[in-house]
Amino acid sequence: MADGVGTWNVLEWTQVTTPKHGLEKFLLEAEDVIVHKTGVVLLNTDEAGILAVTNFRLLFVSRASKCIIELGTIPLTTIEKITDDVKLTSVPRNSEKRELLQVIGKDMRVVTFAFLPKTMQRSAVMDVLKRYRKPVQLWELYAFQCDPSKFKNSNPKLRLLKEYYRFFGKRLLHLPEDESYIISNDRWRMTTINSNYTLCPTYPSVLVVPKSISDEELLQAASFRTSRRIPVISWCNPGSGAVLARSSQPRVGPFMSSRNHSDERLVAGLCSSSADSSASRRKLYIVDARPIANALANNVKGGGSESSSNYFKSEVVFLGIDNIHVMRESLSRLREYVDTHGTTSSDGTSSFLRNGGSTWGGGNLSSMSGSASTLGDTGWLTHVQNVLSGAAWIAARIALESASVLVHCSDGWDRTTQLVSLASLLLDPYYRTFKGFQALVDKDWLAFGHPFADRMGIPTVTDLATSTSTEMLTRQSSMGNASSSPLHSQSGSNLAGARGGTNHNQASDNISPILLQWVDCVFQLLRLYPCAFEFSSVPIIYLKISISILSFCYSYFLFLETWINNLLILFFQRFLVDFLDAVLSCRFGNFLCNCERERQQAGISEVCGCIWIYLSDLRAIGGRSHEHFNLFYDPSRHEGPILPPAAALAPAIWPQFHLRWACPSEAHASEFESMWRTMNKKYSETSKAKELAESKAKDLESKTESLSEELRKEKQKSSSALATVNRVRRENLAIKRAVQSLGCRVNLSTNQSHTSSDLMASTYSDDPSDRSPHDLSVSISAIEDAGVVSGGNPLSRVCESMCPFRTKDGCKWPNEQCAQLGSQFVGLKADFGAFENITIDDQYFHS
Repeated sequence: MADGVGTWNVLEWTQVTTPKHGLEKFLLEAEDVIVHKTGVVLLNTDEAGILAVTNFRLLFVSRASKCIIELGTIPLTTIEKITDDVKLTSVPRNSEKRELLQVIGKDMRVVTFAFLPKTMQRSAVMDVLKRYRKPVQLWELYAFQCDPSKFKNSNPKLRLLKEYYRFFGKRLLHLPEDESYIISNDRWRMTTINSNYTLCPTYPSVLVVPKSISDEELLQAASFRTSRRIPVISWCNPGSGAVLARSSQPRVGPFMSSRNHSDERLVAGLCSSSADSSASRRKLYIVDARPIANALANNVKGGGSESSSNYFKSEVVFLGIDNIHVMRESLSRLREYVDTHGTTSSDGTSSFLRNGGSTWGGGNLSSMSGSASTLGDTGWLTHVQNVLSGAAWIAARIALESASVLVHCSDGWDRTTQLVSLASLLLDPYYRTFKGFQALVDKDWLAFGHPFADRMGIPTVTDLATSTSTEMLTRQSSMGNASSSPLHSQSGSNLAGARGGTNHNQASDNISPILLQWVDCVFQLLRLYPCAFEFSSVPIIYLKISISILSFCYSYFLFLETWINNLLILFFQRFLVDFLDAVLSCRFGNFLCNCERERQQAGISEVCGCIWIYLSDLRAIGGRSHEHFNLFYDPSRHEGPILPPAAALAPAIWPQFHLRWACPSEAHASEFESMWRTMNKKYSETSKAKELAESKAKDLESKTESLSEELRKEKQKSSSALATVNRVRRENLAIKRAVQSLGCRVNLSTNQSHTSSDLMASTYSDDPSDRSPHDLSVSISAIEDAGVVSGGNPLSRVCESMCPFRTKDGCKWPNEQCAQLGSQFVGLKADFGAFENITIDDQYFHS
């Protein structure tokens, strides 16, 4: 037994009621403690600590570890039920001395707190929970008390329009003040007929409809559909032109006798190949999500389903999915099953020690087979399979037949939303990314009016019609939101008209886990297609490869292949769990109210934080190794639709969500998950090192190419210089021979020791800076007369061959001594004008 349990009888009254709670370090922004009690025991784990109720959550801090115990800490809006009438299956020690309080959560947890007897602790906590668990006013929610700047919300309308633009193959960067963003193509168009929510209060302000249908026809068709939710396009295939549309049930009345030609034209426009209504039409499937008996029963209330004879080339299909009340009871039974047969239940007793205790089923569970049959009795997995099968069937009709599909149930905002969004997830790879998943939820769940306030049992703006007290106005003013909210310009009757004006007490019966069930379906698809999703899933084949690579660190992993196949299902779904927790906690404004109109009236996007920014920040902290990311996401393997066969759609229990409180070791994979996280971290570090090495290799390659280019240029310069030197040498030799032919000798000398090649190169260089600053002296002397007369004189030989005055009889020059003239030579012509163009370097004239 924990330390706090054994010391109950020695606790003093002053210790119980001391106002110094010491919980400041555990509180979030704008979170205040309303009441706190010490010496409380969490019966599930038999641990003592401090139990506090804040304006956001029920907070339990362990006395021994001084840390928050997650099992006993639950947001107030996540609490589904509290009761002090607790009947324990087994009787723990000292139970007669305890006052018990059981808290049942929408997130599958059932926890029991034990208080000191005769201290009024339990009643104080009960009173506060009753007051704050279901606030009367929307503004009392914690989301309105935080600073929204940390998780600043973007314009929801802009997010929806960006998704619409993606359908048309375009991009929208910002929202213009006018309506210039309205676009169309040859098949579909965007319309703002619902900009003031007069066409349908629960639809978005901008809709996508067939281009062949006018706004006047839309207005005429609205009266024929429940809640005026006309058939509109939710997703379209730009290639084939097939569309996935949604609506509510038609008002066909008894015997399906009522018709509406505008509605029939609108539905026909969904399956036209172009804007021309006379063009060929594709097949249309009208999918009614309800059991056929339920659809027929709605005839009494004026509802029902379409007749295929009234809608050209159509086929009506019923999927048999039960309503919100059946789903609520099913989840309740599943929660009780998990609590009863978990590792430890809410009464602190292990399921292995029950010895056939009685259960809600009325029987005795004394064997594993009995436990398995009880799970089947909950019906939850059957309902999940029905939704999955229906969505897969819809996706197959669009992908394989290029047919259009219109989906509806009764009101078109529960089962319809599940099927349309799940089919879109199967059809469009974009929705399997983080950004796409956000766009899908924003469009089909938020913009098209899934009643989150009713399904989660929280107040909405329509509830304010029954509460206009001075306290509410004072509270709104103190938060700085009253003046900015458009609510105060609306009358109570107008606010209550969006969804029939149901009050908060009536709406409490409408609580149902519709979104939770849809996310459970997404998990089942993650389990089947681990490579297809960017978030929280790891394919087994790549995991085995990674383990082989890191076998030097985890050599024993090579022997755990079977365990790995099962473990993947357990803990690689963290993104979905965090998403659901954030929705149920109502910490952010995205999922408040029932529709886009109500959120706009309340100014939600301006005064509340955004869940998508929060989740994005979580991922940014951990980088690509964060547990939200699927490190082995491979979009190339699933570039198009994924169409699971019926045989593969056998759902399994979702351990990380359904079992995380009752079976924490099985849900979180204990030390094995830690090993995997460590391996992931090493993989991330290796990837970074690889990227760094590749970057360095690219730099070296670039430098090598640069050096090679410089070497090539140097070789070219060297070759050019050598050619110049050879040319200059030849010219010098020619000049020397020419001078010698005049009877002169040429002597080149310098005051420095340079080779002749260096001298020539420096003398004839084009760049003056390349010339050496040495002195150059050239001496030219005349050849002696004796040498001229001598037969060995070269001048004599030239004279004999070139002189026009010399004949075979001898020289005709006066006195026959032309060589005595020295440099004179008859027939030699000099271009003295060329000397004017000679540039002489000034350095040769320096002293």
